[in-house]
Amino acid sequence: MELILQLLMVLIVINSMVKLSFWKIGQIGIMIVMYAAFILLIYPLAIKQSKTQIEDFLANMVMMQNMSVLITVESTICFAFCFAALKELFGKKKSKLVMIVLKYYPGLLLFLVIFYGLTQSIFTFTGRSFFTIAFLYAFFFLLLIIMGILFIKKVIPEIDIRLEVHFIVSLLICILGLITTVDGKIVYKTSEESINLKYIFLSIGLFLIFFIVGFLGNRIKWKLKKIK
Repeated sequence: MELILQLLMVLIVINSMVKLSFWKIGQIGIMIVMYAAFILLIYPLAIKQSKTQIEDFLANMVMMQNMSVLITVESTICFAFCFAALKELFGKKKSKLVMIVLKYYPGLLLFLVIFYGLTQSIFTFTGRSFFTIAFLYAFFFLLLIIMGILFIKKVIPEIDIRLEVHFIVSLLICILGLITTVDGKIVYKTSEESINLKYIFLSIGLFLIFFIVGFLGNRIKWKLKKIK
């Protein structure tokens, strides 16, 4: 379960970078400053946490079910943005206010991932200044975000394909969020078997293979059309 949770957090970071790749440079800069400020402001709370408290939180089914609601709502907002942006891209105008809200909604899940990562950094680098750890964590995290956005825009310059990636990653987040937050209180429970990580990662692997094949095929098709 912990491995799936870590995969979920990685996907949240990737999805946030994909979302930010639709923003202008100045807007990305503002968001980067907000992330840095959040880390430096929240570290006094992070140093008060213990591994036991974190584990208790992750084991609390009520809290995890609340998290699943947040994950589902945020994934739905991402889906709505993808559909609205694609329609606008192909000439179907949508309400400007709706598009602004959907496009510039930064996402709350990444802030939770940032906080979790900060607590883990504090647990790992014991004996060092908490402020130094928070500062270095902010520096490397923001560097990762900036490099990730540049990489995504370089590898996937087409807006429509980037929207598809954003949709697919959001769907994976929604599915993994439900898997990691579900408990045993299901009305129609088929079996008592634990989560089979082998088949989960096999499914994700097959999905990535088909996605890469489709992505490369689409790019080759467009290049052939340009040549003709």
